[in-house]
Amino acid sequence: MASLADRPLAAPIPATYRPVETPERLVATHVGLVRRIAWQVHGRARNVIEVDDLVQVGMVALIEASRAFVQRGEAAFATYATVRVRGAMLDELRRLATVNRGALQTRKRLAAARATVEAETKGPATDEAVAATLGLTLAGYADAVDAAQGLRYESLDEIYSDHAVWFTDDSPDAFDALAASRMKAALSAAVAHLPEREALVLQLYFVEELNLDEIGLALGVGAARVCQIKKAALDKLRTVMGHWQAE
Repeated sequence: MASLADRPLAAPIPATYRPVETPERLVATHVGLVRRIAWQVHGRARNVIEVDDLVQVGMVALIEASRAFVQRGEAAFATYATVRVRGAMLDELRRLATVNRGALQTRKRLAAARATVEAETKGPATDEAVAATLGLTLAGYADAVDAAQGLRYESLDEIYSDHAVWFTDDSPDAFDALAASRMKAALSAAVAHLPEREALVLQLYFVEELNLDEIGLALGVGAARVCQIKKAALDKLRTVMGHWQAE
């Protein structure tokens, strides 16, 4: 019978052996890292976001990092995950920076009311139920939801369209510009043919923007007389420029 000393020994475990780091194992062993980073970020932005929300954002980033991580030499997953998790949290803070403090408070009130309704009904909360909890009409609730939304920035290249009304050029085309220029020249010529006092009243009223009393003081007449002079001048101009209106 062979002795124990004669039996072959099991192959020794290499010193460089490491268990297979699956994405699930990486996530499970680095949850504490996410919470630690969340508290660090929350310390600088406690008025903007709750720490639990940061943890949620960080966990999503951690899962994505665990799936994208490729082991190369001595590269540590913790270092890689720290960059990804912190970056995701800071991106969330930048997104929330488009919402003012009042909008954030409104968002919290809406979320709290919805949670209350869901806890009472044991099911999804309807807009009507949430509005009733907040003491708002359905229209008022819709306004509150709109007020709680943040600004959205989009690339101009992505949303531009020749058919979009937001990019419509409302400046006059060449024909309109030419017509306006000709009309201006004709109006200037018509004013030049008016009696001096009538032309002066129009100048003071429409260009200098004086009222009738101020023009009367300048001309040494009453406001009623200034009104008569202005009316006579305008009547003459309408007669001369009548064909422009017909066109």
